[in-house]
Amino acid sequence: MRALWLALCALARLWPETLAGCAEAGRCCPGRDPACFAHGWRLDRVYGTCFCDQACRLTGDCCFDYSRVCPARPCLVGEWSPWSGCAAQCRPAARVRRRPVQQEPQNGGAPCPPLEERAGCLEYSTAQGHDCGHAFAPAFITASAFHKERTRHTSSPQWSTGTEDPGYCMEFKTESLTHHCAMENRPLTRWMQYLREGYTVCVDCQPPAMNAASLRCSGDGLDSDGNQTLHWQALGNPRCQGTWKKVRRVEQCSCPAVHSFIFI
Repeated sequence: MRALWLALCALARLWPETLAGCAEAGRCCPGRDPACFAHGWRLDRVYGTCFCDQACRLTGDCCFDYSRVCPARPCLVGEWSPWSGCAAQCRPAARVRRRPVQQEPQNGGAPCPPLEERAGCLEYSTAQGHDCGHAFAPAFITASAFHKERTRHTSSPQWSTGTEDPGYCMEFKTESLTHHCAMENRPLTRWMQYLREGYTVCVDCQPPAMNAASLRCSGDGLDSDGNQTLHWQALGNPRCQGTWKKVRRVEQCSCPAVHSFIFI
């Protein structure tokens, strides 16, 4: 390529008109545009009609100066916005955050990454401040990594900031799960891929998921005899659900991070 460039420069000194390209034509077009052309040398060493549209990179008929005149510029994005509130109260829903595009991709530059992320959530009070959200039969779970995020953005009116955290951990043996869990690949739901039949998992019960009166998390299965089949559902994808059986209650979870979850 360097040899070709030197040869073209030599031609430019002898016959300047032979090096007409994107710069002389003043063209630099997005996408595929057959009308975005010039006359001059192409990068494949053919002289004639050459193109200055983004698609010329794929078709191999760019003008020799395309890369210089139309440099690839990647998409640039800003910071994530704060998480929105939960879309509904007293039932599993979703929250969202977004980030703006500061520079659109140009001339074949890297495309924009995801501009929106959603995560499962469950509010524990109504708009009027009444406690709710603890009456669900199945256990709703999410990744343990979201515990701090959840505590910061969600609160129950029954818990004051000075309330001591009396949490506990439940161990379960996973009996079954739907195939939808393994199909999750979104950044905030990828943890569902680690749910496996026959594995022992830890689920942490902490405020605000813990009911202030009973000091229990909904669906914890604490009263079961260990043979009872209990149901769970992954928050963020209602089709990722399954069953497990209680193993025991412990004060602190000791499972590996990929097999550790929290009640919602």
